[in-house]
Amino acid sequence: MLRKRVLARFTARRRRAMAAAQRGRWTPLTEAFQKPVLSVARAPRDTMQDFVYRQLCELILNGEIAPGQLITIQSLAGAFGVSAMPVREALQRLTAARVLTVISSRSIGIPLLTGERLADLRRVRLEVESLAAVWATPNIAGEGMAELEKIVADMAAAAAAGDSKHYLRCNRAFHFKIYQAAGSDALLAMIETLWLQISPYFHLLRASGNYFKANEQHELMLAAIRARDEAAVSLAVRNDIEAAYRVLVPLLEIESTK
Repeated sequence: MLRKRVLARFTARRRRAMAAAQRGRWTPLTEAFQKPVLSVARAPRDTMQDFVYRQLCELILNGEIAPGQLITIQSLAGAFGVSAMPVREALQRLTAARVLTVISSRSIGIPLLTGERLADLRRVRLEVESLAAVWATPNIAGEGMAELEKIVADMAAAAAAGDSKHYLRCNRAFHFKIYQAAGSDALLAMIETLWLQISPYFHLLRASGNYFKANEQHELMLAAIRARDEAAVSLAVRNDIEAAYRVLVPLLEIESTK
């Protein structure tokens, strides 16, 4: 009889302890029956993939991966110091977005930019980038304006020195600093996807003298932002995109015949 009473009390205590465990209240007794579940977040599985993805985007946006240049999964894995898996997953995301294309079973490259695709990108860029600049106009002043002015000066110096890589990095920094000020992550993500598809071909603009012409539009953007003239800002962004488009069309035709 005593044994039954002790067993009953023990069983009741065990049930209470298990209930407390489910509510997150651990007692020494519960540890005797099951291992505690530590309240720590698991490391995100896609952290490494996201890291590689962002690094690849930076390389493309900064003109480090040029059209005609082949890159392999193994070379990227070695450069990033990671296994092939996160590289392969990041490349799949970029090929799905038409930013990269599969050249062979082991090689990836920048896809050919046709005139039709360039025209489509131009139409979308005209709308979303001008909209982002309009939204950003009330939010840029003081230090933000000073940073934009410095970037434009750096672009002028890079164009004069013939440093196309530095010019393209500054050009991207200028535009995206404005677009970020719009305060819309959704709009910014759309613009980055568009730039990933077209920016590898911006290096073709150098021989045309467009770098100097483009900087004139950048100056007009700055003047319009200072004046809080949203219509003028939109027009300057549109003119910048249109000018690059008009230069790129014949250059792409030449590239396609090589």
